[in-house]
Amino acid sequence: MYTKEFEIRWSDIDANRHLANSAYINFMSHTRMAFLMENGFGQEEMAKHNIGPVVFYEHMYYFKEVFAGKSVKVSLQLKGLAEDGMYFEFVHNFYDHKGRNFASCEMMGAWIDLKERKLTALPEELFKNLSSLEHTEDFRTLTKEDTRKYGKKPQDLS
Repeated sequence: MYTKEFEIRWSDIDANRHLANSAYINFMSHTRMAFLMENGFGQEEMAKHNIGPVVFYEHMYYFKEVFAGKSVKVSLQLKGLAEDGMYFEFVHNFYDHKGRNFASCEMMGAWIDLKERKLTALPEELFKNLSSLEHTEDFRTLTKEDTRKYGKKPQDLS
């Protein structure tokens, strides 16, 4: 399982003196990007293919508080991937210094062509690299319908 270890900094704590919501998001993003950069998705490679990752949603589940003073580990697993790699779904789990799971997050995203500003498939070599990430037990092939499963649509101000 891919993991990244973090020290909880003063700036990661909120008014209740526990890990702030924004710190969870930052730790997850750092973990994802570390895996990607270690697996062929560095800035040069993404620029060569003119792609970048976009996040559709992140659903957090908090089980227990965690406080400053001890390190935490954040894991990354692949929960779903489209046949062409366009859509991806990750699971992050958060573990305290004793290995106890104190939070979890399911996130979905896609790859965007930075010139066209449209979603795009992954090049074959990058698809293979992303596919190498450990899969969850409930891994599945994603389709466009999976990105719409919550039925959320924009509602403009009138």
